[in-house]
Amino acid sequence: MPFPRRSALLATLTVAALALSGCGASEVVTQKAASSGEESTDYPLTIENCGRTVEVDAAPQRVVSLDQNSTEILLSLGLADRIVGTASWTDPVLPSLAEANEDVPRLADNAPTYEVVLGTDPDFVTASFGRHYAEGGVVPRDRLDETGIGSYLSPTDCSDDRSVNGGGTRTTPLTVDDLYREISELAEIFDVPSRGDALIASLKKRAAAAVEGVDFGGEKVLFWFADTRTPYVAGGSGAPAILARETGMTPAFPAETDDWPATSWEAVVDAAPDVIVLGDLQRDRFPGDRLDDKVAFLESDPVTRSLDAVKNTRFIALHGAEMNPSIRFVDGLEKIRAWWDENEAGR
Repeated sequence: MPFPRRSALLATLTVAALALSGCGASEVVTQKAASSGEESTDYPLTIENCGRTVEVDAAPQRVVSLDQNSTEILLSLGLADRIVGTASWTDPVLPSLAEANEDVPRLADNAPTYEVVLGTDPDFVTASFGRHYAEGGVVPRDRLDETGIGSYLSPTDCSDDRSVNGGGTRTTPLTVDDLYREISELAEIFDVPSRGDALIASLKKRAAAAVEGVDFGGEKVLFWFADTRTPYVAGGSGAPAILARETGMTPAFPAETDDWPATSWEAVVDAAPDVIVLGDLQRDRFPGDRLDDKVAFLESDPVTRSLDAVKNTRFIALHGAEMNPSIRFVDGLEKIRAWWDENEAGR
């Protein structure tokens, strides 16, 4: 594809993303409860969390969130003043959460060290991905227990009581109910259960509106997260598979149980996707993190440029957080809906 056409495509994708980003994945639930009463948590609270029992005697006041996904849930629950550190970001914060996030310390763009975490004097640590708690990660949960610091792992990263990203295998497909469980449990832990209910209700309403009438008729979709050398693409059981199922698409690698298996471009060509979802990551960790680099690669590589999806520029751009199990899955559905309305509806 000649460069002017690529520029036009990137401009179109960028404008679509900006048009949708203003609504955010959720409205911030920051209002204090009316005098008629917000529900409160009964402590001590016990939660079964990925094979561990988490006991909370009182609402945490100094939390470190090790992932963007977890941080944006806490911000959406109106808990910015309790976050003493955050880390592991793929994208800018949601515009609707930007003001709340202004004073939240960024410990690291990727994973922080244990010493940095400990330096914030936290009383609780949350993570979206269990690799932070695994050997060689930020800190094992047992070590946090020893220092009297509570911890929580997102249920979206748990299968058979083991962390998927911490060495386990996803044996059953992820569902959006796992995300709603995370929101509900964090809201309960932090003594804002009514805010959790309101956030879940908002997400459900937006998700239903986003997929109404959308049906790709089983078309095959490839979700490409990162890396031009050995691309990380979506398997058939993780968060991107939810986006595919909800919009009538079929994952290009349905038998892969890993959330983001590394594959080859030859395997991608063999899979012959009808649509390619491109991760527009605002970082530079792997070659091809950013949208324009992905498009340029697909159109110039002698292997990938033969794909019909590339020849016909059937690309949908999503932020990385929208392809992870997070409140941004709704933004992902809305962007897929916008692409459907422009390209598919009426065919």
